[in-house]
Amino acid sequence: MPLVPTADLLHAAVGRRTGLAAFNVIQLETAEALVDAAEQTGLPVILQLSQNAVAYHGALEPIAAATLALAAESTAHVAVHLDHAEDEELARRAVEAGFGSVMFDGSTLDYDRNVAATIRVVEHAHANDVLVEAELGEIGGKDGAHAPGVRTDPDEARRFVAETGVDALAVAVGSSHAMTERTAALDLELIARLRHAVPVPLVLHGSSGVADETIEQAIRAGITKVNVSTHLNRFYTDAIRGYLDAHPEAVDPRKYIGEGRTAVTAEAARLMTLFDVASRDAAGRVEAGHR
Repeated sequence: MPLVPTADLLHAAVGRRTGLAAFNVIQLETAEALVDAAEQTGLPVILQLSQNAVAYHGALEPIAAATLALAAESTAHVAVHLDHAEDEELARRAVEAGFGSVMFDGSTLDYDRNVAATIRVVEHAHANDVLVEAELGEIGGKDGAHAPGVRTDPDEARRFVAETGVDALAVAVGSSHAMTERTAALDLELIARLRHAVPVPLVLHGSSGVADETIEQAIRAGITKVNVSTHLNRFYTDAIRGYLDAHPEAVDPRKYIGEGRTAVTAEAARLMTLFDVASRDAAGRVEAGHR
């Protein structure tokens, strides 16, 4: 089906009070795996290309073209998003390339400079019917707004959304980027306060470090978009490592990369089903009604 606007997926998830999976693309095989997961589950997904991934590939256009093509040719509802762009020009190029949304990350800037830069991105994106996600939280440690202990202030969040016109807000509530153990403790009460403070969907970054049960609780508290990267990368790498350990003579990358792709598909499908709390809640109500 045609490429789906990110706004359509986000608004549908908000309406259903459920979570929306947003998974990072590293290369073509991970994009293929994520689309396969969406098709297997029948659930929507956002494919995300980060500024770091673009730098790895050397340019936006080749990996963007491949990702957009996979999304457009899928039978699932798939949107494409630019993740963690600190470069305003990169955000503009993603808009012009056909992305459904861009995240401008001005969280390392002071409040006023973050607002000014975000407004510039919003003006260009909205002129092209593209959704904008931004990030807000006090800065701390190498993880910026997602360092442990850093929190987004609800009053400041309300002001930031009103001043910038952003369409989604990534908030600091206890998660941290690049965690390989799922031990992060989220401030569920703060998530609920933020949900009531701002009129746009909330985004959880650093979800790789959050346990399944806690992610479910966060979605029910008010998180809509759930970003995952490191967790899926671990499945990809572990599968490749396992294949090479078992087949030390292997030289064809299609063999071992294929194992990684299969592993990502399975785990992405599991996570997408986990995030779909609305369907499980509805099933639970139906079952309870028949008792």
